[in-house]
Amino acid sequence: MSVLAKIAPRLSRDAQQWRDLDRALARRRRLGTPGSTTPQVIAGGEGWTVADVICTSGPDDRPFEEQHSQFAIAVVVAGSFQCRSPLGAALMTPGSLMLGNSGQCFECGHAHGEGDRCVSFWYAADHFERLSADAGVRRGAARFTVPRLPPIRALSPMVTRAVLGVSAPDEMPWDELSVMVAGTTLRVSAGLSSSDRRSSPLNADARVVHAVRTIDRYPASAWTLNRLANVSGLSLYHFLRTFDRITGVTPHQYVLRARLRHAAVRLVRESGGILDLALDCGFGDISNFTRAFRNEFGVSPRRYRELLKRDPPFLRCSV
Repeated sequence: MSVLAKIAPRLSRDAQQWRDLDRALARRRRLGTPGSTTPQVIAGGEGWTVADVICTSGPDDRPFEEQHSQFAIAVVVAGSFQCRSPLGAALMTPGSLMLGNSGQCFECGHAHGEGDRCVSFWYAADHFERLSADAGVRRGAARFTVPRLPPIRALSPMVTRAVLGVSAPDEMPWDELSVMVAGTTLRVSAGLSSSDRRSSPLNADARVVHAVRTIDRYPASAWTLNRLANVSGLSLYHFLRTFDRITGVTPHQYVLRARLRHAAVRLVRESGGILDLALDCGFGDISNFTRAFRNEFGVSPRRYRELLKRDPPFLRCSV
């Protein structure tokens, strides 16, 4: 037996994106049912939806034909399959992107192995057209001409985030990722380089700084990418790109850290319950707050409060 064959089962068990697929395939074999595709919507907003899609079809199942109701970008995170559409035929492997235009029919098959898992991004036509224009793709060209993008370097950052997202969907800023996926995919498929990007609107930096100052003044507010872009008077694509450029982090990361700093100060100044404080600082539940706080400061909120009240100079040290 080869070294790869020996370690493959262990690697499969250790990877969340494979573990869930393996469970679905095992359940299908146990029940003796035909292969099927199960999409689970994990996030959505105005004009976009994200779904975790697990398919249990194999070589003995007939290829099935479907139709894209919206523009589709499916990030393959596990398994493989063949896809055929009016755009052509291609093998989809982990790290590659399956592309589909709204209203287009396509057929998928698994001639060489069982199952696959994708993180699928679906976009309404008008929303996709806006993202296309912001990404610098000429007007009216917001349609894919190839069925697939292979696993190339330019796609690795967003593919990695999609893989992480299926492991912890509640912690992923899907609104930001949906804009990144659309913009990057459109530009790569159109053959555009970074130098081809459209310039940002006049005073874009000043508008983003205004959003930053607003976040810092009201960190617990229900900030979403769409709301922040509206506050700035910028499109989603230009806001996200400008924010990242001038602050060094994404809007989601900035809001999270602003809330954590606010919570850390209140933990020392106030004596109320940690749950109430977490909710008041903009966190949806205590578990997310505790996990984020520990990641940022190295200790739990309760321990942080104990240390600073016992030893104030602790505040000046790294936790």
